[in-house]
Order: sequence, then C-alpha cells, then structure tokens
Amino acid sequence: MARRATAVGLAVMGTAALVLSGCTSSGDGGGGGGGDGLTFWLQEDLPDRVAATQAIVDAFTEESGVEVELVSVAEDQFSQLITSAAAAGDLPDVIGGISLPQVRTLSSNELVDPEAVGAVIDDLDSATFSERALELVSDGDDLLAVPSESWTQMLFYRTDLFEAAGLDAPDSYDAILEAARTLDSPDLAGFVGATAPGDAFTEQTFEQIGLGNGCELVSEDGEVELDSGPCVDAFAFYGELTSDYSVPGAQDVDTTRATYFAGDAAMFIWSSFVLDELAGLREDAKPSCPECAADPSFLAANTGVVTSIAGPDSDTPAQFGEITSWTVTAGANTEDAQSFIEYMMSDGYEDWIAIAPEGKVPVRTGTPEEPTVFSDAWATLPAGVDTKAPLSDFYTADVLEAVAAGPEDLARWGITQGQGDLLGALQGELPVATAVNEVSQGADPATAAEQAAEAVRSIAESLQ
Repeated sequence: MARRATAVGLAVMGTAALVLSGCTSSGDGGGGGGGDGLTFWLQEDLPDRVAATQAIVDAFTEESGVEVELVSVAEDQFSQLITSAAAAGDLPDVIGGISLPQVRTLSSNELVDPEAVGAVIDDLDSATFSERALELVSDGDDLLAVPSESWTQMLFYRTDLFEAAGLDAPDSYDAILEAARTLDSPDLAGFVGATAPGDAFTEQTFEQIGLGNGCELVSEDGEVELDSGPCVDAFAFYGELTSDYSVPGAQDVDTTRATYFAGDAAMFIWSSFVLDELAGLREDAKPSCPECAADPSFLAANTGVVTSIAGPDSDTPAQFGEITSWTVTAGANTEDAQSFIEYMMSDGYEDWIAIAPEGKVPVRTGTPEEPTVFSDAWATLPAGVDTKAPLSDFYTADVLEAVAAGPEDLARWGITQGQGDLLGALQGELPVATAVNEVSQGADPATAAEQAAEAVRSIAESLQ
C-alpha cells in the first residue's frame, strides 16, 4: 500500500528487483513507438495478483489478436526503472496500478500522452466515472490517467475493548488520545502507527492525520505550509500518540499490521487492503491473537473503522486514500494501448477488481447502459487468497459502506492546489516521514515541522 532516476533499461530489468511474469507476448512489440504488440507494466508483484492479471491479458489477446507482454514491477523499484526506461527510449506502452503521485511524476517528465488518455475516457463515457476520481487525475483540461479503482486508509480499532471501557469511536484527535491513554498497558499498546523514516507508508499515514487538522502541504497560492500552526499541532499529536502509547522502534507497513493482528494494540492505521487478512482469508498474513486460534475471524468481528479523522484546528474531518490508474505513455503504440485500457475498464473490469475487492473499489461504477453494474458487482465479490468469501460475511454494512464511499470523499495534499507535481517529487526524499520519525522519538514538533517544510521548499524550487 505504501506508494513510491537511472541505472537500467528494459533489457536488464530482471537484475533490478523486477518480477517478470510468464509473458504472453512474442517479444517483438511494444515500447516507445508502436509495433504489433504492447508492453504493459503492472505495478504489482504479489504472485497471485500477477497471475490473475495475466489471465485477463490473455483474454484480451484472444479477443483482439494484440500480443501483450506483462511486466510486473515491484513498487519500490518503479521510479528508478521508469526513469531508466525513458532515458533508454524504451518505455512501456501502458502502465497500470499507479498512484496519484506517480501519475504526476510521469506527467511532469512528459512521459504520458494526455490526448490518448482523454480519448479512452471519452470512449468509455466520462459520466460513468467518479467525478472526484477524474478531478484528481486532471491537470487543467488534460486528463493524465484513466482512474480505475480506489483504496481507503482507515483507523481500525477494537470495538470489544472500546465498549468495555465505555469509549467513543476514535474519530478525532481528542477521542484517539483518550482511547490510547485508557487502553494502553504493559500488555497492550493503545495505538500503533507508521513511524519508519524513508517510508511512503509513514507519509501516507501522517497525510491523513494532518489533513484532518487542516494541515496542508501547500496553500492555494502554492506556498509550503508544513510549518503552519495546524501542521505543528498534527506533528505534536502524532508524536505523543506514537511515543507514549505505541510499541518500541520504528514501525512500518508490516509491523503495524502484525502488532494489531497479534492482539497487542487497540488501534492501528492501514488501508482497506487489510480487510481480507483481518478476516483470516490469507494464510501468509493471518491474525495471531489468542482468540484467533479458535476463531480466525475474531478480529474482523471485533474491529470497527474510522475513515475520517478530525483535529481541533479544523471543522472538516479528512479521509485519505488512493486512486490507482492506467496511463498511455508518450510514444506508445497508441491505438492498441487505448484498446487495451478500454478492455481492462469494461469487459475485463469485473475480473480486475475481483483480484482484491477489499482494495479495488471501482471508480467506474458502470456503463452508459448499466450505470451501476460494476459497483453492484463489487459488493458481491469474494475476497481473500487461500480462502475466498464475501466481505459481508465478516463485516457490518457500516464498514462496507465506508469502504465503498471512499472514492467520493478522498482528500490529498497538493493536487487540488495545482501542486501535484510537487507531491510526486516528494516520493523520492520523503521529508515528512523523517519528521514523523523524529517526533515519535521525542523531537520538538515545531522544529521537525520546520525542517520538513524547508526540505519541501527545496524540492519545490528544483521543479521550477
């Protein structure tokens, strides 16, 4: 879930932490300028998801006659490898599964074809997409990517423990701190959240915390605001939470999940991708709490979610999430690339979101003829890997409605202020993650915020 130039081109990617799927292509098409086939980079390296994508690709090839070479790219290698491929003139034709910051980075380096992207959305009918999703992938009148699905970041909490202690849902700074103080003990952390420096997951976690307090990356006129009062207060809040009521050491995407799954924390922040694992449907990431041995779905039955968190400096709670998208690269085999994306967003779309419905909420709800066909199908899709079952078997309607509503309520730093390129550029240095790590170890929040702001200003100047 955490989202991320110049050493190798496509010819040597196998040595640079790429996972290459069993390709369908004959190998003589795609990449930077046409040909009879396509090269498709998928930012995904979980074997089961790559295999499921390959099956959809094969169906497209059988229907269209267009050969597609699927290249599975590890998330933390994407930036380096796309830069190298661009320098070598060997870009893929289509890229899928990319985040909003990555879309902006590709655009700022003139690596996307907005005209081709716009043609795909016109052919599919823009009215069938979430308006918010289209807004987030737009730069003025240009559409930079075809938005496909969303995941939502949420605060998960133990409803059984909250009810026993008479605590309210942790949907505000005050309520979160009260719950953490009340439930924290030598045997139970009140909260566990990301603090690892150099980790995009840490920045994602704090972005939601900050937005909920009115802390913005930049103002409407583009001035960096990380050292503003609301941001300092957000750093102070998260620093207190992670230094006083969490577990020792830098925490990341794996350790936060493991701590909650072990029954060792009362709250944690993660994405909706955790829902199937929390229900015990994935063998390599199963809950291990004492009660989970007899009932693998114990935590799912005793977990509530908060999607929007409110701080004292803001009247508007904020929800963080991500839109993942498809794009056509500059110089691609445009006609086939457009046809492929259109297939993935129509005939192949239900199979695509079925790969991981807990984290693939469709932002194209249907077709002109059947406006809700995809959103209706999503609600019934089985989740899980080793065991498959609908999420409705484990979670209340309130939880699932919160997940499904995610695309319309997402807030993100920088994009709506016209500074999406800056948000993308931050993924290289991750200065906010550094500041979060420092305050989690007791550093002064104002100093950490000021240092993060100065680092962002320096990055912003480099983009001018």
